[in-house]
Amino acid sequence: MQLAVKRLVDIVLSAVLLVALLPVMIVIGVAVKATSPGEIIFRQQRGGRGGRPFMIYKFRTMAHDPLWSSRTTRVYEDDPRITRVGKLLRRMSLDELPQIVNVLLGDMSFVGPRPDLLHHVERYTPDQRRRLEVRPGITGWAQVAGRNDLSWDERIALDAEYLQDWSLRRDIAIVAKTAAVVLSGRGAATPKRKGSPPPKRIEDAARDKDQPTI
Repeated sequence: MQLAVKRLVDIVLSAVLLVALLPVMIVIGVAVKATSPGEIIFRQQRGGRGGRPFMIYKFRTMAHDPLWSSRTTRVYEDDPRITRVGKLLRRMSLDELPQIVNVLLGDMSFVGPRPDLLHHVERYTPDQRRRLEVRPGITGWAQVAGRNDLSWDERIALDAEYLQDWSLRRDIAIVAKTAAVVLSGRGAATPKRKGSPPPKRIEDAARDKDQPTI
């Protein structure tokens, strides 16, 4: 019964928010498009409930850099692909707003474990696959408990704790805590790259090409 109520709340709230936040989302879309080339919306396949693939939506916060081809999806604080507008959107979690559409479509819920990349989902252990028992969320227990400050194992443990003690009352508490976390910016910063220096921006690399070799 509670799950049915949760889904009903997701449908009604997502519809209301899409209408109310439409002006804000239009402004963000214009800013993204005006400050860097590329699409306004970033799309990526993630693993949903039961591991079913779905397309997640975000405002694009990174510029395509042909000089850096990386095999990892890890983003660092000093990542040169993050645009100036993108840094602000990430800090305030505004890049996640298009996921309200995912909630309305039924791919996600407002509260739940964050959806993971498909190649990660394929390697889940039986214990880790428990986080696929519910719809993934825009926010979740791990997000209000530390966000990027947490290790992967810590996030998995918190997701398991959420699933074990889930209730509508707890979802409401997580939503309330999410507002406080976003406003404080706690845990929003991504880690800095360790070891090797970050790859150069396009304009920096182009300038260095004209320098004499020593």
